[in-house]
Amino acid sequence: MSVTILGIESSCDDTSAAVIRDGLLLSNVIASQSVHEEYGGVVPELASRAHQQNIVPVVDAAIKRAGISKSDLDAIAFTRGPGLLGSLLVGTSFAKGLSLGLRIPMVDVNHLHGHVLSHFIRRQADDRVPEYPFLALLISGGNSQIILVRNYNDMEILGQTIDDAAGEAFDKCAKVMGLPYPGGPHIDRLAAVGNKNAFKFAKPRIQGLDYSFSGLKTSFLYTLRDNIKLNPDFIEQNKADLAASLQHTIIEILLGKLRKAVEQTGVKTVAIGGGVSANSGVRQAVADFCSERGLEAFIPERAFTTDNAAMVAIAGYYKYLDKQFCAYSEVPYARVTV
Repeated sequence: MSVTILGIESSCDDTSAAVIRDGLLLSNVIASQSVHEEYGGVVPELASRAHQQNIVPVVDAAIKRAGISKSDLDAIAFTRGPGLLGSLLVGTSFAKGLSLGLRIPMVDVNHLHGHVLSHFIRRQADDRVPEYPFLALLISGGNSQIILVRNYNDMEILGQTIDDAAGEAFDKCAKVMGLPYPGGPHIDRLAAVGNKNAFKFAKPRIQGLDYSFSGLKTSFLYTLRDNIKLNPDFIEQNKADLAASLQHTIIEILLGKLRKAVEQTGVKTVAIGGGVSANSGVRQAVADFCSERGLEAFIPERAFTTDNAAMVAIAGYYKYLDKQFCAYSEVPYARVTV
């Protein structure tokens, strides 16, 4: 008997719905919010209001594109956290209402689990997926973690940022350069034509497998400040080199810890996930890192790197098979670890 799961994602500023049947993706619809661009970052209140406007048409489109009807659904998987509480409340409340109306169970999904399990989204039955155990490098605007994944429900954080996430470093440095929000894609584009060795920025010396990016942001800011005093057009004249040097430094920090994690665990498979895994430099660096060491690399489609409901649906699919359902009394949470 087939199992059909509707996934709902509303943790930040993307409203998304997806349908997965027996592990295969039937549809994945995402409505992004452009309203935040003029503010240089996500405004929580505006995000939750946009989710309220988007969630009904997005879910409707996902069901139609999947070629099914609501009565074909076996369960609803939704992101319960972590994320912005106002945004999460919209998705959670909608999932509860639809669950009650259709009389089908709900499955709550940890947003970070979703990113890790995005590698198990399949369009075809023979699509390649990781074998357990594997190391997951989770890098996004809100999280930077190295996770040992033993099973879909057995994950151990080996290291994580002690301050800022890698994605935040990209976006904040892009902002002081005068680049539009979100800055990550603009840094990626400029870095492709810049000299990665043009500037040197501070790298943290953190013990173990933990990360730190706050020192890098400060170093970048001071470099701009000191050079602008000498040349007011410094940023404009060096945008590509600044972007390439910043990206190179972040990649070196990430891979330095990943190298240690591989040595400590002996795991032969590495997967990356989260919004920063869409960065061209990061993707190539991880692919080269694994190739040089005889490791198997899993680099997701760019469609599955940012927040999306397909990853929520696949995580919910596995929980549904184990009958791990969510009670209607459960509420969203803003912060949590894997």
